[in-house]
Amino acid sequence: MKKVFLDRKILVGRMIYPLLTKELTSSDKLLKPDLSQKSGRELLAFYLQTKIKQLISFDKKYERPVIIEVRPNFISNFAKRLINTPDKRLLIGITGASASGKSTICAQIQRITQDLKMPVSILSTDNYFKDISVLINKFGSFDNLRDSGYDIDSPDGFQLDILYDDLENLSLGNDIMSPKYLPNGTGVSVPKAVPVKAEKITIIEGTATLFEGIKDIFDIKIYVEAQDELRKKRFMQRASSERNQDPENALKHWNYLITTGEKYILPTRKEADIVINGDADLEYISQIIEYLHVITNSFQ
Repeated sequence: MKKVFLDRKILVGRMIYPLLTKELTSSDKLLKPDLSQKSGRELLAFYLQTKIKQLISFDKKYERPVIIEVRPNFISNFAKRLINTPDKRLLIGITGASASGKSTICAQIQRITQDLKMPVSILSTDNYFKDISVLINKFGSFDNLRDSGYDIDSPDGFQLDILYDDLENLSLGNDIMSPKYLPNGTGVSVPKAVPVKAEKITIIEGTATLFEGIKDIFDIKIYVEAQDELRKKRFMQRASSERNQDPENALKHWNYLITTGEKYILPTRKEADIVINGDADLEYISQIIEYLHVITNSFQ
């Protein structure tokens, strides 16, 4: 076997949660098998499976677990994928209902991965809404269009063909220019407006992530779940502070999102490899990301 050791350096000064202390502070060195041999790849895949299962076991004991469900066989299949195609770019799809916490979790992932100097890009499917500016002009406002019965959040409301092509290019290592949907109520979509670099890892976040025709391109599919009461509180706060919506209109839009969420987003939960808690502690999530970095960083 070729003697290559995993780097076990961790960030200094960050609080370490008790469940992960042992792994993150360990100075033990792992002898990495020869990946040119099938037996070596199988041994390393077994190691990864063991460590990830250990993480899930630890997480279950935490007062606010992050992991709610894991698809059977996902861990073994993903560990083998890491070993057999270590140079392949990783596409991670994250979805969930409005105000479930997916954007906040993605922002936390981006922060911690930057600290760890991991190359990660984040792409929002919200930028792939179709241009509905003509319809908004016709009805007088976004709210009037919504109230007319137009189903803005349905799969037909997205440019899924462009999204798929962009994801395919990112997976092949090609940088893209994504569209930009303007969140100002005009319904304008600007084509090829946002540069997205094809990094080693790309996280795609938004309600369209696990729609039919898109979901199968991802290496990891994640669904973020939170209680409706918490989601409503978050949404109403954002409606007031970020969108300057009056409470009556915000509540009307919330009721619309509840309906469309049950119709279009909740059914995608069954497609997820992992279901996570949208009310989990963000610093604890950081520790989990750091743990995963520690056990896989020899393959980057």
